Amino acid sequence: MRERIRSAAEIIGLSKHTLALTGAGISVESGIPDFRSFGGLWERFDPMEYGTIEAFLENPEKVWEMFLEVSELIGRARPNPAHKGLGLLQQLGLLHTIITQNVDNLHQEGGATRVIEYHGNSRSLSCLGCDQHYSVEELGGRQPPRCACGRILKPDVVLFGEPIPSGALQQSYDLASSCEALLVLGTSAEVAPANTIPRTAKRAGAKIIEINLEPTVLTNHLTDIFLEGNAGEVVSKLVDEVRCMVAGR
Repeated sequence: MRERIRSAAEIIGLSKHTLALTGAGISVESGIPDFRSFGGLWERFDPMEYGTIEAFLENPEKVWEMFLEVSELIGRARPNPAHKGLGLLQQLGLLHTIITQNVDNLHQEGGATRVIEYHGNSRSLSCLGCDQHYSVEELGGRQPPRCACGRILKPDVVLFGEPIPSGALQQSYDLASSCEALLVLGTSAEVAPANTIPRTAKRAGAKIIEINLEPTVLTNHLTDIFLEGNAGEVVSKLVDEVRCMVAGR
């Protein structure tokens, strides 16, 4: 493991354009369980009843039963060492952009400034009627939150049946097409369209560094270096190694 961390650090230190792709696994250590895992949200809330845009349009009060639980989880969560480590790599100029499938805002709270959010951000809400926008802090805890026009607000997260924001898609593709290294953390890379990012990067000649608790569909086919373990622990060791290499130049 030590040698693989050193090799990964060398790739990051030499790369002129490094990206990170993160999924639910990076936030588990912050207390936000993977929705699809055992005991996750989808065991208690049928995604077809609570997780689609059609369900929200038909019965927003019902869908807000799920949103409230998500909001409470995210409200209690704090950035863990993996979020902070990626933020530090950005501050050091060694990580260009983080592409995340998460909606918890923990990358930004962990110090990152360049984050592409594939599925939106739960800290802001919009009115589907008059297109007014609000932050969570503006709403003062009213549940379900309503717009000044009286309509129930929708969190700015992508529900099933909604498209991924076109800007996020295009920017991610452009960045992946020109990167030299890609960190993949806490994602199985099975959900489209985010799962196209590692393949796009690999075609561009990038080295793929994967950090996950167990092997994924990427491990034996695309990954150059697989670092098995908790994201927080592995990222902390990797960042320490990178800093030592940079300082020793």
